[in-house]
Amino acid sequence: MDPKWAAFQLSEIEEQRRRAGDDPWLEFLKVPSLRTGLYVLAAGSVDTQGPHAEDEVYYVVRGRGRFTADGDEMSAEAGAVLFVAAGVEHRFHSIEEDLEVLVFFARG
Repeated sequence: MDPKWAAFQLSEIEEQRRRAGDDPWLEFLKVPSLRTGLYVLAAGSVDTQGPHAEDEVYYVVRGRGRFTADGDEMSAEAGAVLFVAAGVEHRFHSIEEDLEVLVFFARG
C-alpha cells in the first residue's frame, strides 16, 4: 500500500545506508510516481551508473566532485541541484570529498 505521506530524517537514512554495507545506494521511498534514495560515493571512487529510464534530480547534500551529463561537465558540491532526463548518459567523477546525494526519480 502506498503511504499518503511520509517523513524522514537524513541522519536516520544515512545510518540505515551505513548498516546496509558496501552498497552506495539506499532507496528509502518508492511510490507509483516517485522513488527516492541516498547515493554515497567515497572520495576517489568510480561511479558506474548508466542512463536511467526515468527523469531524475540529484541534490548534493555534502562532498565535492565533478558531474558529467550528455558531454557537459560541472561542479558537484554541497547545495548543487542537478537534473538529468531519462536516457541521458551521466556520472559523478573526480570525487575529492565523499559525496552524499539525495536522488529523486520521477515515474510516469
